Formats: sequence, C-alpha cells, structure tokens
Amino acid sequence: MTSSERGSLVTMAFAVNATGNSASPYFIFPRKKYHDHFVRDGPFGCDGDAHPSGWMTESSFLKYMKHFVCYVKCSKENPCLVLIDNHNSHLSFDVLDYCKNHGIKILSFPPHCSHRLQSLDRSVYGPLKKYINSACDDWMTTNKRPMTIYDIPGIVKTALPLAATPLHITVGFRKTGLFPLNKDIFTDADSMPSYITDRPCPHSTTEHTIVTAPALPPIPLPGPSGMNQTSNKSLQENDCPSPEDVRPFLKAQPRKNLQRKRKRKSAILTDTPVKKALRDEQTKAKEKKKFL
Repeated sequence: MTSSERGSLVTMAFAVNATGNSASPYFIFPRKKYHDHFVRDGPFGCDGDAHPSGWMTESSFLKYMKHFVCYVKCSKENPCLVLIDNHNSHLSFDVLDYCKNHGIKILSFPPHCSHRLQSLDRSVYGPLKKYINSACDDWMTTNKRPMTIYDIPGIVKTALPLAATPLHITVGFRKTGLFPLNKDIFTDADSMPSYITDRPCPHSTTEHTIVTAPALPPIPLPGPSGMNQTSNKSLQENDCPSPEDVRPFLKAQPRKNLQRKRKRKSAILTDTPVKKALRDEQTKAKEKKKFL
C-alpha cells in the first residue's frame, strides 16, 4: 500500500552506544518554522527542528547535539566519543566548539566507509525500514486518509523499539570491529574494486601491449590411409567461443575528468589543529561566495 502524499522528506537523527542503549531520536521536518506538535505522537523525549529541504543542516545539527548532551550527560570530566561521517553539517565550527566545551570527542569516518563502519547501517536501519513499511501499511489500513509528515513520528514510535534492540545495536558494533576492537575485521578482498567500475584514471598514460602466444606446431596423427592429418590447437579453441566472447560483461564508461571537492580523511574533528583548519577553510569558502 502507498499513501497519496509523496515527495516530502523527514530526516531522523539517532544515536546509540556500544552497550546497546540509545538516545531519543531527533526529527528534521520540511517546514520553515518548527512547532512542538510536530512530534506530539513521537517516541518519548524526542525533539525536532525545521528546514525547508528537510535535510540536516549546520544549525540543526547544533540543536541536535544539545539534545544529545541532555541524554548523555557528558562533560569534560565525563567525556564521550561520537563517531560520524564527513557530512558538511557535521563540520561547522560552532558545532565543534560546543562539543569540545561539553567533553565530546568527534571522530570522523574515512571517505566511502560509512556502509562498513557505521554500526546503525550494519544492523539497525535494515530492520527499521522493514518495520516502518509494516507500520505504514497498518496505519493506512486503520486511517482512511493520506499520510502526512506529522504522522511519521508516530510510525517511528511503533517501529523503532522493534529495530533498535540491544541485540541489534551490539551486533552492529561487533560487525564493524569498533567494540570489541577488532583491527582485522576487514580483509584486502573487502577493498577490491568492482569489475564493472574498475576503470583506468583519465591521467593514466600507461601503454597496453598485446602479447600473443606463439602458434603451436601442427601435430601429425597416424591414419589408416597413410595421409598426414594435422590438428591445430588454436583453431579448435576458436571454433568454441566462450560466453564472454559472445556477450561481453558490462563495463562502465571511462572516467570523466571532473573537478570535485577535496576528499576528507578520518580525523578527530574537535582537536585544535583540525578545528583551526576547518575554520580557515570555511572562512575562505564564505569569502569566495561574496565575490560570486
């Protein structure tokens, strides 16, 4: 079943720890102003914010970290470690300054590794999608009207306790090797490129030389008539083409030389040198926008 209301995005921020506990979720609604009745039917203690796009922004993430501190009760005497990706909303200087003042160490994941290192992606979000779909079907069967964004917190209230169980949460930390710490959880095979997208770089100047094997000499075979019969092995192989020769495997197009942003690396974002570098980078970006 599907609802007639489509195209609206509601973002949910959710945090868990290695012991299986979790903080109350935080919702971002696609509205200009936030009102408390948006999360009236949501999980206990949940809160939210509003942004026209429905995405997490720097200001919304700062509000979420304040919501996070209320539950974790962390301080400089009782610090905590937060693992996040390198999304731009997480790199605001105001956020990093607030976290450092409240004893929060922020460690970012390496690029393109969140699907492997994010414990929620490994064991919680999969079951959560299934339970949310089931809760949506039950809701639309019970309520004879289109679903709106204000019904999402109530659906999450039903689905989240079924997915974010202590068992699922602890399994996610174990699969990622974060806790208990397992440095050998991933092998070299996990970093191998896909055959389809394994393409040469556009700046590569390596010349490919085709090496052909020498033809095998003909092998004389005895026959009753006394005539010399020869068998050419190369001809026999060409007579039976492989399936790959008939229909080659799919291959991606050559890489385009695009000017992308500099990839970030894993770092402790709340450290003073990293904070200073991010602040200088953001200042230069703002000055550049003024001249555009």
